[in-house]
Amino acid sequence: MHTKLTLRIDEKLIERAKSHAQRSGKSVSKMVEDYFELLPAHAAARTRPLTPIVSSLVGILKGTHLDEEDYRRHLEEKYR
Repeated sequence: MHTKLTLRIDEKLIERAKSHAQRSGKSVSKMVEDYFELLPAHAAARTRPLTPIVSSLVGILKGTHLDEEDYRRHLEEKYR
């Protein structure tokens, strides 16, 4: 059963969504439905076990004072 849902979204974002939907051959409603399908059914589904590599990285930056600005500078230097 399909039910109508009303969303309040910025006009520019709506235009981008419509444009993307047209290029992908889907309706905006179908894109939203597809996104919602990706959401976990309940809170427990959100937590997956970490892979060994990710587990080894947890806390690696603790005590550093790095932030998004540092990462942005790193990327700018890397891709010059």
